[in-house]
Amino acid sequence: MGAVLGFAFGCGLLLLLRGRSARGHRRWSYRPPGRVALLNAAGLPGVRPAQLLGAQVGAALVALGVTYTVVGSSSVGVCFAVFGFLAPSALVRRLRTTRARELRDAWPDVVDNLASAIRAGMSLPEAVGAIAERGPAPLRPAFARFAADYRATGNFLVCLDRLKSELSDPVADRICEALRVAREVGGTDLGHLLRALSGFLREDARIRAELEARQGWTVNAARLAVAAPWLVLLLLAMQSTSLRVFDTFSGRLLLALGGATTLVAYRLMLRIGRLPTERRVLT
Repeated sequence: MGAVLGFAFGCGLLLLLRGRSARGHRRWSYRPPGRVALLNAAGLPGVRPAQLLGAQVGAALVALGVTYTVVGSSSVGVCFAVFGFLAPSALVRRLRTTRARELRDAWPDVVDNLASAIRAGMSLPEAVGAIAERGPAPLRPAFARFAADYRATGNFLVCLDRLKSELSDPVADRICEALRVAREVGGTDLGHLLRALSGFLREDARIRAELEARQGWTVNAARLAVAAPWLVLLLLAMQSTSLRVFDTFSGRLLLALGGATTLVAYRLMLRIGRLPTERRVLT
């Protein structure tokens, strides 16, 4: 009896350890670090976080050198070097927003193509791979890589995980998980689900486009208000009488407080004006 209990306890412990390691591997596979996810969402999967950091450092050094050469003040140069350091990251976030807008308009067509292909009797791998030829242009490269991976490995679920990680989009997560369930469990509701999802995505894209058009002028005015004081500072620093003021302790403290206020105000403006976005919960 003791041997049976010991064997059962050992099997249970082994299952717990295997489950924990599987959850850890899944978390590592589906939740990349913040900068990796940012680059993937911006459509730059070939750029590494170290390369982005190098671009930030290079932009900071260029801004420092140009500002110091033109103005001749190290304090003003450091301020613009900070802005130069933040510029590449802001550009990547801008690309992420632009790509998200493009994908938002393209996903209904992808869902319609998948529903049509499944209705025509194509298998799930063939229907997904066909998006590389018939789907919207922004999404064709990702689905082409999926088709190449599937031809190389023949494992639909693994290739689906790679596709979901590369796209880094909530809609892609839902589509991939629906395809996964249809592959593993089967059923006849996939076509109805895809058609309902297509209608929902089109309605959401229409409403969001209207809201973005209405708030666009407000956001642009706020950005101009943030940039205007620093343009005035650059013009004032070109005068020799004003230049000495910025190299004193009081001038540097004023620049530091102004820079901190600008960054906080800009982030607060983005926070207030940001529309609610769908979070990736199926990762």
